[in-house]
Amino acid sequence: RALLWLGPVYLAGYLGLSGSWVLLALALWLCWGLNRRGKRDRLAAAFALLEDEREAVCRGLAARHLPAWVHFPDVERVEWLNKVLVQAWPYFGTIMEKTFKEVLEPKIRAKSVHLKTCTFTKIHFGEKCPRINGIKAYTKEIDRRQVTLDLQICYIGDCEIHMDISKFNLGVKGVQLYGTLRVILEPLLTDAPFVGAVTLFFMQKPHLEINWAGMSNLLDVPGINVMSDSLIQDFIAARLVLPNRITVPLKKNMNIAHLRFPVPKGVIRVHLLEAENLVQKDNFLGAIRGKSDPYALLRVGNMQSRSKTVSRDLNPIWNETFEFVVHEVPGQDLEVDLYDEDPDKDDFLGSLLIGLVDVMNDRTVDEWFPLSKTTSGHLHLKLEWLSLVNDQEKLHEDKKGLSTAILIVYLDSAFNLPKNHFEYSNGECGAKKIKNNKYLKKMEREPSSFVLLTVGNKTQKSKTCNFSKDPTWGQAFTFFVHNAHSQSLHIEIKDKERDSALGTSVVCLSHLLKDPNMTLDQRFQLDHSSSDSFIKMKLVLRALNVEEPDPQRVKAGINVSKPGPIRATEKAGNEKFASPPQVSKVPPMSKDSAALESLLKKDSGEDLDTKDSSAAPVPSETVSGLEAEGKQNPEHGPPSALPSGAAAMPTLPVLQEMRLAPSVTSLGSLPSSCFELSSSNLDIHNGTEMPLGEIQLTVRYASIRQSLVVLVNGCRNLVPSSNRGVDPYVRIYLLPDRRWTSRKKTSVKKKTLNPQYDEKFEFFESLENVKKRSLDIAVKNSRPFISQERKELGKVRIDLSQEDLIKGFAQW
Repeated sequence: RALLWLGPVYLAGYLGLSGSWVLLALALWLCWGLNRRGKRDRLAAAFALLEDEREAVCRGLAARHLPAWVHFPDVERVEWLNKVLVQAWPYFGTIMEKTFKEVLEPKIRAKSVHLKTCTFTKIHFGEKCPRINGIKAYTKEIDRRQVTLDLQICYIGDCEIHMDISKFNLGVKGVQLYGTLRVILEPLLTDAPFVGAVTLFFMQKPHLEINWAGMSNLLDVPGINVMSDSLIQDFIAARLVLPNRITVPLKKNMNIAHLRFPVPKGVIRVHLLEAENLVQKDNFLGAIRGKSDPYALLRVGNMQSRSKTVSRDLNPIWNETFEFVVHEVPGQDLEVDLYDEDPDKDDFLGSLLIGLVDVMNDRTVDEWFPLSKTTSGHLHLKLEWLSLVNDQEKLHEDKKGLSTAILIVYLDSAFNLPKNHFEYSNGECGAKKIKNNKYLKKMEREPSSFVLLTVGNKTQKSKTCNFSKDPTWGQAFTFFVHNAHSQSLHIEIKDKERDSALGTSVVCLSHLLKDPNMTLDQRFQLDHSSSDSFIKMKLVLRALNVEEPDPQRVKAGINVSKPGPIRATEKAGNEKFASPPQVSKVPPMSKDSAALESLLKKDSGEDLDTKDSSAAPVPSETVSGLEAEGKQNPEHGPPSALPSGAAAMPTLPVLQEMRLAPSVTSLGSLPSSCFELSSSNLDIHNGTEMPLGEIQLTVRYASIRQSLVVLVNGCRNLVPSSNRGVDPYVRIYLLPDRRWTSRKKTSVKKKTLNPQYDEKFEFFESLENVKKRSLDIAVKNSRPFISQERKELGKVRIDLSQEDLIKGFAQW
């Protein structure tokens, strides 16, 4: 064993590597060991709490780490239910073991050729079953035909699951899960089974910690463990965290569409005005006290936005407006956290938790709220509750650029999609000419399609349905609408394998106004696709209305703020908030972007039309570097952050901020993290919307050399992605070829928004083949490997079939 440990050291010396590599490997190994021991200690502490709750509660009195029923009198203990779970757990484990072997294992093998050897060697769900720490039942604030329960779930499991893939052993040895699971029983019936369906979802992203075994131990390496845990939590959030739901019908022929995708309860408009007497966090030489650079993080469920940063001011004035879609009331609260922005670590300045039930009842709340978990400070907020009404008279355009309606898109399915874009663009002739192409086998497969939905500058992305010409998505999306008479919904179906468009459609929102219910539920013919290709959707438009408050009601006012149990928000300031997916930090507005914004305001005199995008995942950047779940484009307005974390359970220790699934974020924000705008069929102009910048290209075909020549001259007016500047470069593909070897890339220009390249690239193809292709050109930011900054700065696609390549063209 000693010789085995000395092997890497000898190998490093043999290869002539520096001794620093050995020290680095040793440091990583020590960190990995500490992380593993920490997980085991936390698991042991959780087991101790499970075995002797009374002693653990007595010890936790001083630390306030208590169950929910201690803090909230309306949360009930259900020891009888826990006893039932203990008795039933062995039988549940047997059912799950059979499901893993007979259902899950064949599905994994069918996913890929490399997974055909996948075998579960050990499946044991252990002796420890999930525990319900408390249940809260809602009876007054809900419909009489439903029962709503909030379950505080705690699972500290000793399960063991091992699987072999090509002689590699992977496994899990222990799981911890904390979260609030909402269970809705509706509609209540007068005959058996008395409940039509059961709906399940988590109110916020649950905390999950996995103790890996076998080769999976590599996921516990520092740096990788955060990424792996975040990916797993994003996977759960995309299916089980609000607004995503699981609905199980209990009665035959029960229509559950309206239960899976209910209309949101309303919209909360938050006017972040000012603060006073904030704590001084900055200091010089550790002794001289200075001021703070405060900014605010506002969160409703998975939706999060960030205000601009006010430099060196303990009484900052923001005057910013944010809007959040509220899906569940009661259940969702508005959380506001203030931080002092620092280069290394953001200091916590205080927090605020406001119950949305009281805001909904009061309609309008304009108060100074005292900050909690800090020594001093007050925050001035004006909160408006906007109800969703079916009234076309409320759809007049707002002069301040705020939204006047929301569009709810229920994406159902598509029919008869083409296998690839050649199938409808070139016909039989085109198919014959690509017979020798090595991608022919891929093109003959059924498409793996996803949908991009765009309203204004906000784009959201659906999940991917693999290998089907008739995909079924079954998802709901929400968009803020500023002018229903002029805006449109753009739909583009794309193939994941080839990044080619399989069909597009444009629906003018004015068509919904012709229906008295402002609803369209039908099939829509796809353009640029087969003649019998359709997409089925349901579109619902609802106006936003501020109702007059009840004069007889005693307003809650400052009492809408709730102290609540100690939450894990202080640690949020230590993280750099990112836009989900994958997701980049949103910095304060730089001088370049501020100058560009002021120039646009002077030239066009446009209103502050602030729109945003999200995760979710809006494409969020995945590990492979692709964009997923939603897109965000730059506009003029104050900067904000996209969803990047969720509050932990009241009984949890301080948790790290995790990236969230895609969701609707604030409208009053300047999204300085703009993702790629890769919809070639969308007609997006630079008239009243802030552009992403421009790129100058010269393209011509050299007949003598039989090559397509692309000259990248330069870029101008790029949008900065961080306060430290950008290092832009240009990447070029000649679609549909997206191989790494055929990728062209310019040099990197340091710290500039107007780079000059003057670099030439050639693609050696015949003129006939080139005219069937398109150029995919993206401007990207060269960033460190582990950086959270946005990589994509902008993208453009040029259809070469529409150009005179022999003559050539040069333009911005």
